[in-house]
Amino acid sequence: MELREVAITTEFIKLEALLKFEGLCGTGGEAKEVIQDGQVKVNGQVCTMRGRKLRSGDEAEMDGVRLKIV
Repeated sequence: MELREVAITTEFIKLEALLKFEGLCGTGGEAKEVIQDGQVKVNGQVCTMRGRKLRSGDEAEMDGVRLKIV
């Protein structure tokens, strides 16, 4: 599994935006579909909320890539 650390300068980043920002999804519509299909985990559990706010220390996982917010 590939681990990427993602530095954010705001209080949080929404899950949908994170997937687009890191290139795991090309568009917001694609991100919405994969999230609602249950293909994304947040902190080890399947998450279907595309607006989920991720803060420093949270992790999202999709397609063998784990994104850690720092």
